[in-house]
Amino acid sequence: MKIKTIDNFLKEKDLKDLQSISLKKIGKEDVKIYHNSIDKNNNIKNDCIDKNFLIRLNKTYHEIALNLLKELKPEKVELYDYSDFHIIETGANYKYPIHDDTPNKLLSGVIYLNPFKNSGTIFYETKSGKGKKIVEWKINRAVFFCREDRSTWHSYEGDGLSNRIALVYNLMTNKVKEVYKIEKKSYFFGQLRHKLNPYLYRFFKIVI
Repeated sequence: MKIKTIDNFLKEKDLKDLQSISLKKIGKEDVKIYHNSIDKNNNIKNDCIDKNFLIRLNKTYHEIALNLLKELKPEKVELYDYSDFHIIETGANYKYPIHDDTPNKLLSGVIYLNPFKNSGTIFYETKSGKGKKIVEWKINRAVFFCREDRSTWHSYEGDGLSNRIALVYNLMTNKVKEVYKIEKKSYFFGQLRHKLNPYLYRFFKIVI
């Protein structure tokens, strides 16, 4: 798996404006996702990022992200439809399981916002957790990779001390069948697996 790590990714003003967004309080065992997206025609869906700010973010960083996609998986560039700018707050004790992202994500990215110290992103060679590699947490560090079915395994979690807040910046597509063609994987079985995974996770979490 190719992973691109870029320090000081956001401009100082953009970083400060994102850090200053007021978020709802969550518990140490919880996770909260604020959904924000913008498409090629500037159509916007937003939870916590102001529309003008969202347009500014897209204008400033879209070419950078697109060039990363060209470098990591050029075959998928023409599939681009819209961008996600989600803000995710992870409770100090929350752990997200090992997963490989949904196929509509062409380029997956995360930029660490707050606090000063926390846990970064964990990558694995297998779904069982072998070959662990950790990209350490650092404010304004960006981590990008291109999702591949049953290959790009990763997870994230709180550090047990404080909640972690990150900006998830993804280049997205609506052409999921084309993604599977490029990856030479089964669309039917791939979609079935991603639909069942949330239910299986909840089941095993209860059982354990």
